[in-house]
Amino acid sequence: MKGLVLEADWKPKKGYTLTPFEKKTGKALIGNSVYTNPRLGIKDVKIPKPKPDELLIRIKACGVCGSDMHFYETDSEGYIMYPGLVKFPAILGHEFSGEVVEVGKSVQDFKKGDMVTAEEMIWCGHCTPCRNGYPNQCENLEEIGFTIDGAFAEYIAIGAKFCWKLNALRNVYKSESDIYEAGATVEPTCVAYNGIFPRAGGFRPGAYVVVFGAGPIGAAAIGLCKAAGAAKVISFEVSPGRRKIAKKMGATSVYDPLKVTPHEVILEETGGEGADFFVEAAGAPTATLPEAEKAMAVNCRIVQIGRAADRVPLYLDQFQVRHAQVFGAQGHSGNGTFPNVIRLMAAGAIDTRKMITARFPLAKAVDAIVQSTCRADGKIMIKM
Repeated sequence: MKGLVLEADWKPKKGYTLTPFEKKTGKALIGNSVYTNPRLGIKDVKIPKPKPDELLIRIKACGVCGSDMHFYETDSEGYIMYPGLVKFPAILGHEFSGEVVEVGKSVQDFKKGDMVTAEEMIWCGHCTPCRNGYPNQCENLEEIGFTIDGAFAEYIAIGAKFCWKLNALRNVYKSESDIYEAGATVEPTCVAYNGIFPRAGGFRPGAYVVVFGAGPIGAAAIGLCKAAGAAKVISFEVSPGRRKIAKKMGATSVYDPLKVTPHEVILEETGGEGADFFVEAAGAPTATLPEAEKAMAVNCRIVQIGRAADRVPLYLDQFQVRHAQVFGAQGHSGNGTFPNVIRLMAAGAIDTRKMITARFPLAKAVDAIVQSTCRADGKIMIKM
């Protein structure tokens, strides 16, 4: 089969000390400090053989994520931009949907022909964080498209416990192609859902919400916040195209943060009260969080979902005075996140296909990732 493979050189930056975990596993905890000279290409690879507890899935659609873009882009020293856990070479791609074509002999609750999506976080279920209910913090974590082969390919084998059926989407989408496209947006929508609700505790209906960044995670957050009853969803986004997507997803107002001062706009829009909830999905916390700090309502919550290898200056006394909190969010597993997002989609409460702005065949996957670096699209989709 064909697969989009990323190769890169293991060369820790000067001054970076490898941890015992990195030496033992060959995984880089901070990819940006270890892997250099990334090389992307479509290659011939073997079709995976499913284990007894796995499904073999024929991929139908897979979205391009910001992390895929950060694997392709490099810093001034030639290192990948992605700051998280990675191990290469690997087939990229983790936002996918597909059809079950083979069922492992010990799998009971899936059958051939099922339409499915899957979690990207392959948690072990045995370590202390997993046993305590924190699968996104698994100590033995594997991530499809990051440390193990992903879904920019014709097939993927993955544990059945990580898969979720999309059959209910037949209620709202007329064609299988539409269902698979929507299904490939479930994973990034779950990242937003996990950050807003399980991690940061959400907000009461009627709240004022601000979303920084209207890329796929931010756009999904806008749709989720609107569905959850936010009185206003105020979005800030530098890309004109993404500002249009933010409006389609339900933002009540959208601004270019390069042309306005965000905290001034927020205070004006909220009658001086400030926002009750902030979603940082821009991955630019050094620019966004100081603005949020100046426009927090009492009991405000801020959730950091966007990834950035930056330290942020914040005046903590302001958080004490405003009874405010900042939450860090990673991943999407646990807490009923996947089934709840699929239910929202099946009910027509959110339509994430509105985020899709471009489609490419697998043979043009590198071109799709190159286009993503322009940061003008919503969700770019690879169709198999």
